[in-house]
Amino acid sequence: MNCEEVTILLHALIDGELDAGNAREVEAHVEICPNCAAQLQNFQDLRKALMSSSLRFAAPKSLLARIEGKLPAPGVTRANRRSVIRSFAFGATASALAASGLLVIVMRADDQRNILGEVVSAHLRSLQAQHLTDVLSTDQHTVKPWFNGRLDVAPPVVDLTAQGFTLLGGRLDYVDAKPVAAIVYRRRVHVINLFCAPAPGEAARSAVMESRQGFNVRHWRENGINLWAVSDIAADELEEFGEKFEAALRQ
Repeated sequence: MNCEEVTILLHALIDGELDAGNAREVEAHVEICPNCAAQLQNFQDLRKALMSSSLRFAAPKSLLARIEGKLPAPGVTRANRRSVIRSFAFGATASALAASGLLVIVMRADDQRNILGEVVSAHLRSLQAQHLTDVLSTDQHTVKPWFNGRLDVAPPVVDLTAQGFTLLGGRLDYVDAKPVAAIVYRRRVHVINLFCAPAPGEAARSAVMESRQGFNVRHWRENGINLWAVSDIAADELEEFGEKFEAALRQ
């Protein structure tokens, strides 16, 4: 652990909220880091001071009498207490809903990052293992039928040779432990893998360009299919590929 991580966990260590593994890591860091050790000592001293009886204050009887005199009658108190309880219950429910919504967003973002890493890994495997295609053909009418019976949804295959992107063929690959179609194109000496995964019932999504491990990835969704175009060509060329692919599908 580094100092930044340990600083965040010091309070949890003092309160006994860390599991044994993390507690050992924090304690081991504190033993070799004077700055973090000093912070821990300061926190412990502050904790002891706050719990010390010398900081406790007993209100005088006259103050207690004035406070009690301003309190509402018992009947009103009960009504207010119920209102307060209802308010806290509502607030707790709202907080739980907000937290669950935030958790869903975070989980979805993590899933997207994981899948992005997987499509890049699949692209790399196809280049390193020399397993670029299962069906080798520049004819879209040969490549597309090859996937019949291998996937639940037929992947879109278009011929973009005239636009500078040569169709090489296709293969069956796996992303997120699920079978997907990989349609393979070439731009000069560069390979473009277009991964196609069924997304039934999901709305269309405009293209997003990202980068991972030195590769550009263009991701979009249409016609119930998620598509990721992966290549080491420049982002503007990959964007051009995606735009021409989408235009060809609409013809």
